[in-house]
Amino acid sequence: MSDFNMADMFGKIQEMQTKMQEAQKGLNEVIVEAEAGGGMVKVKANGNKQIISIKMDNDVVDPSDKEMLEDLIVAGVNKALEKAEAASKEKMQDMYKNMMPGGGIPGMDMSKFGL
Repeated sequence: MSDFNMADMFGKIQEMQTKMQEAQKGLNEVIVEAEAGGGMVKVKANGNKQIISIKMDNDVVDPSDKEMLEDLIVAGVNKALEKAEAASKEKMQDMYKNMMPGGGIPGMDMSKFGL
């Protein structure tokens, strides 16, 4: 007979789920900033890939060239979301390494869980 204890296993799974939820909440505190147009548009996002703010230089607000402003905003948002994705993965991987002894379960692909 092995020493496998189902109750212990479920307890560890629940503990891991709780830590994962805490880590995801912590992603709100991970802030990244991206620029477009040489800094004319600045976009901040958090680790949960939510846009926090968009700042624009006054010079970029030209009613006769609305398309340029729209393009700069799209570019800035996309860059910020890319950075947020990278920062989020890094933070979650760090949390995962701290949760699992030895850095994880050998052979288990955690990418399906966002890690």
